[in-house]
Amino acid sequence: MIKRLTLVLGILMLSTQLASAVEGGVAVKNDTLRAEPFQDAKSAGTLVKGERADILKSTGGWMQIKTAKSKGWVRMLSIRRNAARSTGKSGSSLAALASGRSGTGKIVATTGIRGLNEEELKAAKYDEAQVTLAESYSSSKSDAQSFAKQGKLVARKVDYVAAPGGAK
Repeated sequence: MIKRLTLVLGILMLSTQLASAVEGGVAVKNDTLRAEPFQDAKSAGTLVKGERADILKSTGGWMQIKTAKSKGWVRMLSIRRNAARSTGKSGSSLAALASGRSGTGKIVATTGIRGLNEEELKAAKYDEAQVTLAESYSSSKSDAQSFAKQGKLVARKVDYVAAPGGAK
């Protein structure tokens, strides 16, 4: 009877620690919180660079977060995960283990984001505004050279790989 009671109390304590642990994060850029994990979903608020957030769950390339002001979905690349926060002191180490972080630096080895499936490719539509937005991220040759110089990057000539059978 005492063994059973001890086991039940142990499970209860462990589940309480895991339930109270919340993984936190910090916004790496300004972004829009969405009501659903889709780029065209209704806006649910804004996220300001440097703002702290609790990560509630993840799906695909999206995270549902809660900030001091609002709650919503944001692209996972907008949030830098940090050490798990906890409402109690003892739960944080358990949450860190469950987060995939290991070693002294608590570094995650990889992040996977799925690609588009066949249905999504068939349903895709041309969006001139998105093409214009993508083109706005380009830089001029002089800007690229300036950036390379500032980073002390050196140009290197690399020959093309020969085609199979020696054809060019």
